[in-house]
Amino acid sequence: MTEPTHDEAHAGALGSRLNWLRAAVLGANDGIVSTAGLVVGVAGATDSRAALLTAGLAGLLAGSMSMAAGEYVSVSTQRDSEMAALALEKQELREQPAAELEELTELLQERGLSREVAREAAEQLTARDALKAHARVELGIDPDELTNPWHAAWASFLAFTVGALLPLLAIVLPPAGLRLPVTVASVLAALVLTGFSSARLGAAAPGRAVLRNVVGGALAMGVTYVAGTLLGVAGV
Repeated sequence: MTEPTHDEAHAGALGSRLNWLRAAVLGANDGIVSTAGLVVGVAGATDSRAALLTAGLAGLLAGSMSMAAGEYVSVSTQRDSEMAALALEKQELREQPAAELEELTELLQERGLSREVAREAAEQLTARDALKAHARVELGIDPDELTNPWHAAWASFLAFTVGALLPLLAIVLPPAGLRLPVTVASVLAALVLTGFSSARLGAAAPGRAVLRNVVGGALAMGVTYVAGTLLGVAGV
């Protein structure tokens, strides 16, 4: 009997909790930069607190909803893929258990076990829960902790909202003469923090990440402020 070939990617789990934390930091960073760019641009055209508050709230709601919807769609697709992979693995285990046992043995060998130990481990794992064993070792999936699109959507919504609140409050609370410097200083300080945090979570040197974050945020605010000022001068 011909043994089946397997096309699944044999990737290990990549630390889902760490990835979620990194995604939260990056979501907050997006909220900071996009909302800061928006309110600073409006500030270049007008000093009306009502206009700034309206623009900031609109940007916050639009951005947070967009992030949540995008994350929901993305994670739903990932979950569908995981479910399909598990269904295929379940079918293969039912139809060709011997081939699956041999595959699990080889995968354990690739992780450094001897042939004998890998075979024994594969047999014990299969006897305990064959699907879970193959899901974890072969697919890098934990069947008990599949990605939840609603959790991801809410996490993105909250992360973006928290980040967006900083420039929104910084632009509407201070007196008119201090709004811009307070906003710019607050945003740049927050970008230093998010850049440092994302770098540390990714085990990278923080210097470049912080510099990229600060330069990108400053550029976004500078461009939108110039555009807003020009539109204000033109009376648009």
